Amino acid sequence: MADKRDYYEVLGLERSASQDEIKKAYRKLAKKYHPDLNPGDVEAERQFKEVNEAYEILSDENKKARYDQFGFAGVDPNYGAGAGGAYGGGFDFGGDFGDIFSSFFGGGFGGGFGGTTARRNGPQKGQTLRATVRLTFEEAAFGCEKEVEISRIETCSTCGGNGCAEGHSPETCSTCRGTGSVQVQTRTPFGVMSSTQPCSACGGSGKIIRNPCPTCKGKAAVRRNKKITVKVPKGINDGQAISMPNQGHAGRNGGPNGDLLIGVEIIPHAYFVREENDVYYNHNISFTQAALGAELEIPTIDGKVKYTIPAGTQPNSTFRLRNKGIPYLRSDRRGDQYVTVSVQVPTNLNAAQKEALRQFEAAMSGESYEPKKGFFSKKR
Repeated sequence: MADKRDYYEVLGLERSASQDEIKKAYRKLAKKYHPDLNPGDVEAERQFKEVNEAYEILSDENKKARYDQFGFAGVDPNYGAGAGGAYGGGFDFGGDFGDIFSSFFGGGFGGGFGGTTARRNGPQKGQTLRATVRLTFEEAAFGCEKEVEISRIETCSTCGGNGCAEGHSPETCSTCRGTGSVQVQTRTPFGVMSSTQPCSACGGSGKIIRNPCPTCKGKAAVRRNKKITVKVPKGINDGQAISMPNQGHAGRNGGPNGDLLIGVEIIPHAYFVREENDVYYNHNISFTQAALGAELEIPTIDGKVKYTIPAGTQPNSTFRLRNKGIPYLRSDRRGDQYVTVSVQVPTNLNAAQKEALRQFEAAMSGESYEPKKGFFSKKR
């Protein structure tokens, strides 16, 4: 955690940056470091994950407010605890097998200075598991099913989760009497202070296992690789996450499983650009088509559609195709597609073509060519 960079620094922004500035910075950097544009570049992949992590926090007003006030600790309850970051590594689960079991069976803080604490051997919910799914532009727009491979902690099926070999049962710890914690008194300059600490005899479990299960070695849980089918809803956007309740790490002492969070990465499209639920597309036309008007075939995420541009269409004119954008989450509504036309100036003209253009120019004598404001200048 010590080398974790400030999220504003990752995006190259001041702390006063607006949501629009955050979004623009993210899009620029995500495109720069995207794995598809940097195949085999490990450093680019690392920075791509770092940029996505920063955007996930700063684009959410509630998370951003907690981060601004408390730093990483405000958005990651495990920050500094050595158990792996809640958002670190592009939704990867941090820590090795031993670290996971340590957290799995020995987590929690005692109530200091005479305070009370919950029984450490009571039911506890499992940890949240994080994974990532990569989607094409169209998969994100219309939804799909994807298979994700995860590695999670599951209750040992051999011993049923009690950690003991067949025919044996755990014994109640005589030191803590099954509570998993003990009261410790410490003499200080201010007097004797009392605090609650995990029981060292049983490791905080409240039980002693004399004959451990041969499968889980007394841990009561094992790591297994699983393939999970994820239903991706239509309209999901880059940086969002899909929550799958009870698909995370196994709970402890009969507690429920944790949840599985699937982070979404969308592969950039070859020629479509997404802005929220609208789609932007540039279409090239000839000088003749712009001058005389034409019926164009415009690609959309639904397939090609025909659209007629009027005579005298100016360069960088933008037209709207209603309801041809991205569907909204949990809604029948759709965004629009905006088509900006670029007039292509002919090159390598032969003598006859040049002469024809000279005659055309002479015929247009007196025509005004003052620049007109386009769509994007009006938008600015």
